[in-house]
Amino acid sequence: MAVSALPQADRDRIVAAIVAAEAGTAGEIYVVVSHEAVDFRFIPVLWAALAALPIPWPLHLLTTWSTTMILIVQALTFVAVASVASLWPLRRALVPASIAADAVRKDAHAQFLAHGIHLTEARTGVLIYVALAERRVEIVADDGIHRKVDQSAWDALARAVADAAKAGRLAEGIVNAVHGAGALLARHFPPPPVNRNELPDRVVEI
Repeated sequence: MAVSALPQADRDRIVAAIVAAEAGTAGEIYVVVSHEAVDFRFIPVLWAALAALPIPWPLHLLTTWSTTMILIVQALTFVAVASVASLWPLRRALVPASIAADAVRKDAHAQFLAHGIHLTEARTGVLIYVALAERRVEIVADDGIHRKVDQSAWDALARAVADAAKAGRLAEGIVNAVHGAGALLARHFPPPPVNRNELPDRVVEI
C-alpha cells in the first residue's frame, strides 16, 4: 500500500470523533480513505484510439504515401499517445469527470457492502468514503436513514470534505463530516437505552 495519507494522530482524531458522534445516536459511522478508487487503465487506450483512428484519411487524401507507410504512422501514433497518456497524473487528468464520478460512486457502494455497513440492526449505517486520486467524496447512508434524511444533506457534507482535502485539511474535513453525520443521525435516530457499537470505530485506508 502507498504511504498513509493520514498520520496516526489524525487517525486518532477521526476515531475519537466517531466515538463521540455515535454516543448520541443509534446510527453507525464508518470511514474509508482510498488512495485510488479505480486505476482507469483503459483511458490511455481510449485516447490513443481516438487519436490514431482518423490518421489514415488526411494522409491518404493529402499525401502520396503508401498504404503501408500510413498504417505505420497510425500504429506509431497509437503507441505514442497511449504511452504518454499512461503517465500519472496525466492519465488521471484525462479521465472524463462523469466517468470518474460514476467509478467512485460504485466503489463507495462496494466498500459499503464489503465492510458490512448494511448489516446494522436498524439499517442505520453511514459510510464516509474519500477517493484521494479522484478528489471525490461519497457518503452512503443505509435504507433506514434514507427514509428520514434527504441525500442532499449527505452531499453537502461530502462537498465540505472534498473542499477541505483540496485545501490540505483532509483530517479536519473528515472530522467535521463525522460530527455533521452524528448530528443528523442524532436528530432522527436517538440512542436506545442500550447503545451497542455494531461497527468498529476505525479509519480504513486502502
